[in-house]
Amino acid sequence: MRYMMSYDLMETTRNMNQWLGATALSMASYPAFSAIPNPALNWLAAWGEVTERTFQRMVARPDWGIGTFTCEDGKDHTVEIDTVLERPFGDLIHFRVVGREVQPRKVLLVAPMSGHYATLLRSTVKSLVENCEVYVTDWHNARDIPVSAGKFDIEDYTLYLVDFMREMGPETHVIAVCQPAPLTLAATAYLAEQDPEAQPSSLTLIGGPVDPDATPTEVTDFGRRVTMGQLEETMIQRVGFKYAGVGRKVYPGLLQLSSFMSMNMDRHSKAFMDQIQRVSSGEASDHDAHNRFYDEYLAVMDMTAEFYLSTVDRVFKKGEIAKNEFVVDGHKVDIGKITDVAVKTVEGANDDISAPGQCIAALDLCTGLPDSKKASHVEPGAGHYGIFAGRSWRNNIRPLVIEFMNANSRPKGKAKRSKPKIAAV
Repeated sequence: MRYMMSYDLMETTRNMNQWLGATALSMASYPAFSAIPNPALNWLAAWGEVTERTFQRMVARPDWGIGTFTCEDGKDHTVEIDTVLERPFGDLIHFRVVGREVQPRKVLLVAPMSGHYATLLRSTVKSLVENCEVYVTDWHNARDIPVSAGKFDIEDYTLYLVDFMREMGPETHVIAVCQPAPLTLAATAYLAEQDPEAQPSSLTLIGGPVDPDATPTEVTDFGRRVTMGQLEETMIQRVGFKYAGVGRKVYPGLLQLSSFMSMNMDRHSKAFMDQIQRVSSGEASDHDAHNRFYDEYLAVMDMTAEFYLSTVDRVFKKGEIAKNEFVVDGHKVDIGKITDVAVKTVEGANDDISAPGQCIAALDLCTGLPDSKKASHVEPGAGHYGIFAGRSWRNNIRPLVIEFMNANSRPKGKAKRSKPKIAAV
């Protein structure tokens, strides 16, 4: 499965299903059939519409959908997305509210690189734009990055974060969601040693596997159960001829999606059958609950093979960050060197992906940080998604994070600039 044939076969299958859906919709909607109403044709048209949209969105990058924002003055202001730093594997972008005064809180939202685009954090961004200057790590789809751009593993990811923090300055408040939590912690420690004046003011880690063995889940058990050879043989493929990254080794988004959906196949199957019925009876809409969720959920991106494999090997299997043995660019990072960056962890009591205990382990690693600069919160009844995008985030967690930022803000200053250390680009 490591070769282009497998990648192109998956894309061919996806494309064929999209075509079948479009064909069914066109055929069942033929004007002559309207003369004699037939429920079977209505159902076929509905099946075609849902099927075409389902397979089409798998290769479409979702839009941020944040065009305007109503400010305290009661007026709608345009939101412009500016690229602050541009890199081959990911950019630093800024959500600038036109015509509004610059907000005192500058937030770097570190998006996960785990199969979905940064737009997965759309609702998180919307909630923070209200009274913060929001910056986001916008990771690129590996299939669109030429092989000439080089490799990208977890060390390169960490160095990207280091450069993003340097660019934004010491008054920045960093929020890392899910997968990047341990690497963001490592990037902060790297700065504490290499460029202390560029450290952020605070670091909030939300639902991340800092110590995956602290509370085992199905995800961590999988990482322990399979060998690296098995993962490379069954999960890694080369990008096909259709994309700019032809020949690059990746963990394909379509393969990731099949893994996501297999965990709750009954629920997903019922959701699609119900949607077909709603479309058939005229009860569905373009932006109903089903489409809002699956437009994002089904939009997947490829990860570089070296990033995926090094994450499993070094974070989950060897636990390098949990043991404070992580090495970046030949330098052993000591998390204990973080001495004045306030650190807060947030976990969901019902999180079955990164269970309570995995993220709070970061506080024990910060041996050089006084207890007054440490905080933690476990949200009762919240699952993984709810702690950064659901009702629990909006009503309970976000106010606590804002309060934590306010309590640990630094005066605005100019960070010491160092030569960027982006590896292998």
